[in-house]
Amino acid sequence: MSAKEPDHHFLAACHRRPTPFTPVWLMRQAGRYMKEYRALRERFSFLELCKTPDLATQITLMPVDQLAVDAAIVFADILLPLEGMGIDLGFPETGGPAIHTRIRGEGDIRTLRIIDPEADVPFVLQTIRQVRGELKGRVPLIGFSGAPFTLASYLLEGGHSKNFVRTKTLMIQNPDAWRDLLEKLTSVVVRYLRAQIEAGAQAIQIFDTWAGCLAPADYEAFIFPYSRRVFEELGDQVPLIHFATNATALLPLIKRAGGDVIGVDWRIALGEAWKMVGYDVGIQGNLDPVMLFTSPRRIRETVGTILAAAGNRPGHIFNLGHGVLPGTPVDHVRVMVDAVHEMSQR
Repeated sequence: MSAKEPDHHFLAACHRRPTPFTPVWLMRQAGRYMKEYRALRERFSFLELCKTPDLATQITLMPVDQLAVDAAIVFADILLPLEGMGIDLGFPETGGPAIHTRIRGEGDIRTLRIIDPEADVPFVLQTIRQVRGELKGRVPLIGFSGAPFTLASYLLEGGHSKNFVRTKTLMIQNPDAWRDLLEKLTSVVVRYLRAQIEAGAQAIQIFDTWAGCLAPADYEAFIFPYSRRVFEELGDQVPLIHFATNATALLPLIKRAGGDVIGVDWRIALGEAWKMVGYDVGIQGNLDPVMLFTSPRRIRETVGTILAAAGNRPGHIFNLGHGVLPGTPVDHVRVMVDAVHEMSQR
């Protein structure tokens, strides 16, 4: 059976086909909240984990083995392709990723190169191949990338930003430089994701994490064409999930840009979000990650509310509204996964 055929509940849901229960996976489902991951981090840096396929494979499989989630997602980071573009980046212990090569204008943008995935991110592709072999078809494997805008914001801000001043200033005051940067990043994202699909990724999630900082008019003018190009060039080889945070006002535009499934966060009720984007796409979400710090009873109640909002309609994939937070009790994550499976039985 080919990767595009819905041979698993998760893939069936991506195609809005009926499933015996609602499939569930979690962003950052393998990470700092797991003691096994923390033990590895005591011995290896984050980049060493990402660049060592045996270790990245081990981490990718942890939640599949421990939590019974319905999909694995390759252990990597959205910024990894930037190194191949000539960017020096680091992952300090606190404060998030740091871009040491600053991009300020047209001259800096001209120096950025388009990556060759087999040469520049071979470790990600090898991890995908190894995970597929280890999974032996138990659950599908999701690959991913940052969207062009989110990658651009990291390059321009040097890391996470509250107001995205440098990004928005370049975008609005120097649209030619912005176009050149987004054209390059779009080509990189397409090449990177095509390589992941060729290596064995059975679905792709595109993270436009910071798109919610934009006004709808700016998203439509400066971001939409590049996001749409990513989805158009990837085509229908595998299901594509389009995810952004704090982006309720952008949901109609995000849907138009592309994706078989639209991921939403907890800032909008799931039923309202699905109505907004239309029932011709699937919906993914949308438990607040902080809810996993509460009691099992409250977790189950909130899971039930979200499932009810989906209305038993095919195409719902349960997930958090963002990644699992450090310190989240693993037992509470299990409660959530089990609750989704039990309470959504058709």
